[in-house]
Amino acid sequence: MIEFKQVCKRYENGKDALSQVSFELGEGELTFLTGHSGAGKSTLLKLITLIERPSQGQIIIDGQNLNGIGRRGIPFFRRKIGIVFQNHQLLFDRTVYDNVALPLLIAGFSPKDAGRRVRAALDKVGLLDKENLFPISLSGGEQQRVGIARAVVNKPPILLADEPTGNLDPKLSEEIMDLFQQFCQVGVTVLIATHDLNLIHRYSHRMLTLNEGRLVHNDVPAAVPAEEEAEP
Repeated sequence: MIEFKQVCKRYENGKDALSQVSFELGEGELTFLTGHSGAGKSTLLKLITLIERPSQGQIIIDGQNLNGIGRRGIPFFRRKIGIVFQNHQLLFDRTVYDNVALPLLIAGFSPKDAGRRVRAALDKVGLLDKENLFPISLSGGEQQRVGIARAVVNKPPILLADEPTGNLDPKLSEEIMDLFQQFCQVGVTVLIATHDLNLIHRYSHRMLTLNEGRLVHNDVPAAVPAEEEAEP
């Protein structure tokens, strides 16, 4: 679903943000992306969404080589990707419903089809009864769930999350992670960029670690046998 082949990104100032990065993520896989500040996490996400282009190498998303996508094709390609931000990026002068519906209206969905999808997405994140409220009246965790509903309302095969639990307490972080895992169960590939090592260690998912633009760790933790878990 997401494949990087010897990808490099050098900016005009000569800084190498990514160097020879290669990995492959399958359909329905949840993966953590971590590393120090400035390690290249944001650049990697920008390459997946075609905000940036690689200096070298190939990126293949859902079977499509991004090197072959021209400027006019970018908006259509981006419909394959949902994005969840740390600070939600909600429009506070619009209702919850209108915030979630925005990607569908941009894509040209009819109001009837958009309404059905919006309410299904809000139901999935447990906010169907709050569709007419404004984001300012919601808690931080509820605002994040609105952001998730907006990211998945178009039913994208890929979901990117940039520090999605950074402003949430452990309980709310667990609720958000439960949602991401539910999306994986229906085939969505989820890539979560985070500094929260405690969050990562609570779940047995692949971890990609960047250091100075290089991929230094790419591991799927082995499952702990039940008898070992039972030991004191």
